[in-house]
Amino acid sequence: MMRSLLPLQWLRAYETAARHRNFSAAATELGLTPAAVSHQIRSLEGELGFKLFERLARRVELTEIGHAYLPSVSKALDDLLVSTVGLFGAEHEAQITVRAPVTLTGSWLAPRLGRFYAEYPGIRVRILAGSWTGPGESTEVDIQFGNGNWPGFESTLLLKAPSVVVARRDAVARFADDKACVAALVRNGVVHIMGCENRWINLARKYGLPEADIRVNVTTDNSVSAIELTRSGFGPCLVQNYYAQPALESGELVTPLHEGLEIEEAQYVLTPRSGQRKNPAAMLFRKWLLDEARADSALARSA
Repeated sequence: MMRSLLPLQWLRAYETAARHRNFSAAATELGLTPAAVSHQIRSLEGELGFKLFERLARRVELTEIGHAYLPSVSKALDDLLVSTVGLFGAEHEAQITVRAPVTLTGSWLAPRLGRFYAEYPGIRVRILAGSWTGPGESTEVDIQFGNGNWPGFESTLLLKAPSVVVARRDAVARFADDKACVAALVRNGVVHIMGCENRWINLARKYGLPEADIRVNVTTDNSVSAIELTRSGFGPCLVQNYYAQPALESGELVTPLHEGLEIEEAQYVLTPRSGQRKNPAAMLFRKWLLDEARADSALARSA
């Protein structure tokens, strides 16, 4: 009968070999011989009563049950590593590289980063702007905006929010309803964000207005610039609500509609599907990011 707790070294050998799809590469990472890795995995298979790997001529492949078992083992090992580093600290000061859209960095990440530094003073963060760059394995924490599907990467939802119309107070008159307001705004001219032009089209369709009525005053490539252009009198912009919050809370800008526009895209944290060894400090930062997003979501639901 299987013991209640499996030896940790067996599980590490299995998880590492599964990432590399190679016993020799796993042995190099773990500081063992390939024979030792193979022996530990056979011991695990014997204890479980199931075959986890198919041994082929020059490689190994996970069996169906080997695939099914991997996510829970990886998460358990990751959680143990994150907890250990979080409670007891890393051996040395660490620096991690984070790539995030400049808009997300300025409006959401920057105001919260001080809390991370206060909690983990031994970890320093280097942030790269990534407005239009795709994900890359060289970045330890990668935040991307999109539909959640990036080949070669696991994606975890970070932030999803509706888009809201943001306008100057002096540009918004009293209208009978939201349809009349949208009709006036698009006729007077709006700020477009590259890659998100369909948002104004979808908003017009929502209220039964023709696309041809949309007049574009200026186009930019990010939400921060769009908000600044709106401040400067170039017309309303349509941005996710967490980008707009600082300007709305200060009273500089207003959202004239009663409801926002739901969009499919969201912010995701990406993890490469590769044999790359995970950086404990980066894993800790990733967990902190997700905890911050969950706290924001809980606060919004209670408001």
